Amino acid sequence: MARPLPLLLLALGLAAAAKSPYQQVLQHSRLRGRQHGPNVCAVQKLIGTNRKYFTNCKQWYQRKICGKSTVISYECCPGYEKVPGEKGCPAALPLSNIYETLGVVGSSTTQLYSDRSNLRPEIEGPGSFTIFAPSNEAWAALSAETLDSLVSNVNIELLNALRYHMVDKRVLTDDLKHGTTLNSMYQNLPIQIHHYPNGIVTVNCARLLKADHHATNGVVHVIDKVIATTTNTIQQVIETEDSLETLRTAVAASDLSSLLESEGQYTLLAPTNEAFEKIPRETLNRILGDPEALRDLLNHHILKSAMCAEAIIAGLTMETLEGTTLDVGCSGEELTLNGKPIIANKDILATNGVVHFVNELLIPDSAKTVFELAQESEVSKSTDLFRQAGLSSHLTGSEQVTLLAPVNNVFKDGLPVVDSNMRNLLLNHIVKDQLSSKYLYHGQKLQTLGDKELRVFVYRNNLCIENACIAAHDKRGRFGTLFSVDKMLTPPTGSVMDVLKADNRFSTLVAAIQSAGLTETLNRPGTFTVFAPTNEAFQAMPQGEFNKLHGNAKELANILKFHVADEILVSGAVSALVRLKSLQGDKLEISMKNNVIHINKEPVAESDIMATNGVIYAVNSVLQPQASRPQERGDEPADPALEIFKQASALSKVSQRNPRLAPVYSRILARMKENSGAF
Repeated sequence: MARPLPLLLLALGLAAAAKSPYQQVLQHSRLRGRQHGPNVCAVQKLIGTNRKYFTNCKQWYQRKICGKSTVISYECCPGYEKVPGEKGCPAALPLSNIYETLGVVGSSTTQLYSDRSNLRPEIEGPGSFTIFAPSNEAWAALSAETLDSLVSNVNIELLNALRYHMVDKRVLTDDLKHGTTLNSMYQNLPIQIHHYPNGIVTVNCARLLKADHHATNGVVHVIDKVIATTTNTIQQVIETEDSLETLRTAVAASDLSSLLESEGQYTLLAPTNEAFEKIPRETLNRILGDPEALRDLLNHHILKSAMCAEAIIAGLTMETLEGTTLDVGCSGEELTLNGKPIIANKDILATNGVVHFVNELLIPDSAKTVFELAQESEVSKSTDLFRQAGLSSHLTGSEQVTLLAPVNNVFKDGLPVVDSNMRNLLLNHIVKDQLSSKYLYHGQKLQTLGDKELRVFVYRNNLCIENACIAAHDKRGRFGTLFSVDKMLTPPTGSVMDVLKADNRFSTLVAAIQSAGLTETLNRPGTFTVFAPTNEAFQAMPQGEFNKLHGNAKELANILKFHVADEILVSGAVSALVRLKSLQGDKLEISMKNNVIHINKEPVAESDIMATNGVIYAVNSVLQPQASRPQERGDEPADPALEIFKQASALSKVSQRNPRLAPVYSRILARMKENSGAF
């Protein structure tokens, strides 16, 4: 019975989706090379080297590997060869035994050593084997000492080395699953396989160059290194390396030894003794003496999966055991961490992962003081202020605090003088308790070391504490958290009325508020936004209008209420148009233009004058409610006769060009006569 077509298509789609990453990249290379004939693959070659890669889509368009330029060449896909006079690679390679296949696929040195070590009869004879055959270049890259030790005793060392490259069954790339091991034909010692999403396959961290070359008695995969046996765990690597002595002490103190001895697949970015020596002694002693900080530090150097250097051909974000991420990348032949080439020695293989030596210590935020977090951020100028004010002790010890640190741009004109007033202000930038911005809520009250109470305002587009809004993601340290804010914070000093009375610019407004009977309103607890006209604003009014307004308490109260909204809006919350309902009832329109706040299209003279029950904006004009504004022509009721006249005028011109519209024009004129009679 024939399978229904939709089910068949689904099955084919699933089969295609099940292809391994290596096969997907190979297929892409084949597609890019098909214009050159059948079975031609596009290959990217690093300029100035012999390193070649089958190309994926991203690499194809970027033409880069590890940040270095590549050239595209075209060669026969694995398993095929050219035929003289024919286009492309139309012929499949002749199927022969493994020994003969080695000579065809670019591993003639392995073939030679198989002969010398008496392995040849086995790989020529019946059976089913897989051999990971080092390329000719891989053998040539061995040191003379290593090669001599292998070749001089061909009956033992060389044979054992070659049998470690073999598995006694046929294994294709689709069977090479990430994180698995294969038992080699040398004492069943394991071979580690990693098959990465970018299509790179590694065997004990040696890269698969050409795969799936079929033979009558198995399969040949060409790799770029001669692999060696490994029996040490990551912990044993640490214990045997002299350059990791300080790390060894730290691991023992943190009780991580059992993890690094356990089964699994980890990557340890092992800081060398030199890396620890670069850290200030005070900082290092603090971390080594704090078990939690030390554990975070070490976990920050352990990746959750094994990452061989050969698999990194572009930037990757890798998760650590600490829960943080590191950017692992490459620049030419060098591996990089967070963009820095600090990996000194790579691909030391262990039974439970891989070790890379790093010559800089990677200290996570969770092991740093707030002061250290600030020094490394866009708020470094703030640290100078706090240091000058003698407040460093609050930011370097075990006191749980949150620092509200203005970004460097706030001080582009220089740092302010640190006097007693500035010191008190800076104390109010340090909040008691270690906070996280994602748990703050609207209306929350925060206590500062300066004994002030700060309010939290949550807006659609911003999170603000008083007038200062958070400008970057939190940095959470060992005991404290850093909030980068967009301006110096100004804690409130009194009610709206208190603030207005204390500022000579608003003396006329204060008198008007008292005359209108609004003093109590603006003194009581609340959440007001007040657009406060300055004395200059009242002086700009026509004298008659000013006198009339002050002679009518009800009208005065109405005008003043139009300047007040019952909701706190700080300037950091205004990115587009915001509408607030005034106490008078009409809407106020607040917008931002050229970094200046505008209220009803009038520029604000000063923003964010904070009060305990609201926020004040100084404005140099008296705002008029809609009902009080002189009517503009566009707001007048339409005159029916005028509208008919406009239509008639337009139709007159059209009807002259189009006789069919003449009757319409006549009816319009008749209506005009009727309306004129009514008036």
